[in-house]
Amino acid sequence: MLKTLRDITQAVAAAQDLHSALALLVSQTKSAMATQCCSIYILEGRQLILSATDGLLTDAVGQVKMSLSEGLVGLVAEREEAVNLADARQHPRFKEFSEVEEESFRAFLAVPIIYQKRILGVLVVQQVEARQFNEGEEAFLMTLAAQLAMAIRNLRMKDEVKTSSNQLHFTGTSAANGIAIAHALVLGGQIDLEQPESRTQDITSEEARLHTAISTCKDTLTSLSQRFDQEQDNEVVSIFSALLLLLDHASLGGEYIKEVRDGWCAVSAVSRVSLRYIEQFTQMQDLYLKERASDIRDLGQRVLRLLIEPERMEVDPEIPVILVTKEADATMLAEFPRQKLVGIVTEQGGVNSHAAILARALGVPAIIGVEGVLTAGIDNKLLIINANRGQLLVSPTPTLINEYRNLISAEKALQKQYAMELNLPAETLDGKRIHLYLNAGLLSSLGSEIADGSDGVGLYRTEIPFMLHQRFPSESEQVKVYKEVLEAASDKPVVMRTLDVGGDKPLSYFPINEENPFLGWRGIRLSLDHPELFLVQLRAMVQAGGEGEQLHILLPMVSSLDEIDQAKAYLEQAYFELKNDVNPNIVRPKLGIMLEVPALLYQLAEVAKRVDFVSVGSNDLTQYLLAVDRNNPRVSTLYDCYHPGILRALKRARFDCWQYHLPVSVCGELAGEPIGVILLVAMGYDQLSMNQGSLAKVNYLLRRVSHSDLSELLEMALTLNNGRQVRELVRSYFESRELGALLN
Repeated sequence: MLKTLRDITQAVAAAQDLHSALALLVSQTKSAMATQCCSIYILEGRQLILSATDGLLTDAVGQVKMSLSEGLVGLVAEREEAVNLADARQHPRFKEFSEVEEESFRAFLAVPIIYQKRILGVLVVQQVEARQFNEGEEAFLMTLAAQLAMAIRNLRMKDEVKTSSNQLHFTGTSAANGIAIAHALVLGGQIDLEQPESRTQDITSEEARLHTAISTCKDTLTSLSQRFDQEQDNEVVSIFSALLLLLDHASLGGEYIKEVRDGWCAVSAVSRVSLRYIEQFTQMQDLYLKERASDIRDLGQRVLRLLIEPERMEVDPEIPVILVTKEADATMLAEFPRQKLVGIVTEQGGVNSHAAILARALGVPAIIGVEGVLTAGIDNKLLIINANRGQLLVSPTPTLINEYRNLISAEKALQKQYAMELNLPAETLDGKRIHLYLNAGLLSSLGSEIADGSDGVGLYRTEIPFMLHQRFPSESEQVKVYKEVLEAASDKPVVMRTLDVGGDKPLSYFPINEENPFLGWRGIRLSLDHPELFLVQLRAMVQAGGEGEQLHILLPMVSSLDEIDQAKAYLEQAYFELKNDVNPNIVRPKLGIMLEVPALLYQLAEVAKRVDFVSVGSNDLTQYLLAVDRNNPRVSTLYDCYHPGILRALKRARFDCWQYHLPVSVCGELAGEPIGVILLVAMGYDQLSMNQGSLAKVNYLLRRVSHSDLSELLEMALTLNNGRQVRELVRSYFESRELGALLN
């Protein structure tokens, strides 16, 4: 049965268009279930249309239409559940359509096809004999419909792109904010890693070809590394350094050569090695390993291209484009001329992947996790990417294009207007001073913005430098990075978070395979289990901080008081070692914790006795309070930081911290969103940390509202039923004060 399900699903997914896919589906399902008729109805607007059949009159395809309130098929769609009848004609909702000639059929089983809560259609099997289909048959059809939902949705989208002049839209997750308009350049991996296996009699010649390809590939990567080194993007340079290491004789490069010496031609050698290692990683079904497999795939395709198409020119489109690909790798993005790459859309990848990191460094709008975009046939189509909202519009109407062009122009004008006040303090109309800090992970996101636009760095994510190495960075390497961050911030405070990997932040050289990584071995839990790594990082931080009081250390994912006590003991150990051995005047940094595990909301009195400050991580706190994985598209609509329950928890945290004289800030995405800022300030938060792109806008906003007016708004928000209502309430507040443009 499983093989039959797989065979049907694969056949449908591989079809070139929706018509042929549905024809395959009904014929193979009819055969698999040994029934006499199988049909599928696709929902178009509010009508179900007979779209394929094997058993009814084929001339009726496309002609028979019914509303959701008509017939048994409409009943299935309306109720979103299966209907299994021994004799359909006895049911009060039965409706006969003379065009299909189904008067001989009695037994009826129909199941809905649902994709992300939306009805796509209904799959029906029928039989002349009056009998009820058994549980096994019903389960088979239900399973088949569930497995086929995504394939049918993707094929429908592809057909719509081909035949419709109307605009279509896709959604994904924003990896780098911004808006752009350009034509699509779809790159689906033109060189297939799976090459024919071919032996060679001339090993010397094949090895020479391979050496040449590897050498050329190294030259290209070195050139890219030097380009970004000149621009002082140290973390991006680390990406290319990591890829270069994979080509060393001790790594993949040596494996390629060994395979040639075993008698395989150069192309087969690279293919065999790449596929072997990729399979080892991807079989684990682990995010960390998948990202490493992506690097191996990238290098394998690059070397294969140099072997198969040595004369091929690098990608250099004539006009600016939005790159659409399965999973953009760092070298692909870096090779694009900067003025030609205006947007990035991928089907796969994470917000902390190498490509996403580079997109943010380049300032290019990027959306990831856009399902079905590669198979939709959008190459050369005009696109609008709105990465601020995770939206991709295909073939937009002239009116919409003009609207977005006006929006881009207006946004540039507004940003210029916001920036004019960036050097002024963020102070409300009634004199309430709000301190704005910067969230950072790349040195390139620091620069002069700290001096001009923020009160310091509220969150420096140390895991990103760790992610860009092929091993744990040494103490001296970490000291160098941390000193550069502190120097970039001048004398302003810098909060450095200790290593926070696990969940959606992978370390390829330290794989963690867990069924539920967000509730697993991550953050301070990992650090405390590996004191040898934790002490190295603490020593590096304290050394970088030196004799000043600029550095603050932040502990992530703390869930118990014992973890705080253990971490404090390690910090004391690192501090006294350095004080005795390196510098007697070295200063012990202030220590804080991330408030993101709900349990600590109820232990803040005890927390205040142990640490110097608290930073609320609103992203994780929201997902843990709502029991929603924020990176899971199936439940992404449930993740809502404006849920009244979340707002009440944040208000309680602020009150308790005030009561226990514990300084508190917010460093999650909420602190950089205008609506979130208004609500947080109303709660009493006066330290907010955000991404660089939000600083000027938030500063501008705060200088135009009165802190005393916000309390009533907050109290109203806390009485509402859901986050949508909260947004509408605050949006009305913005509009009433002519601040609506800040929400675009």
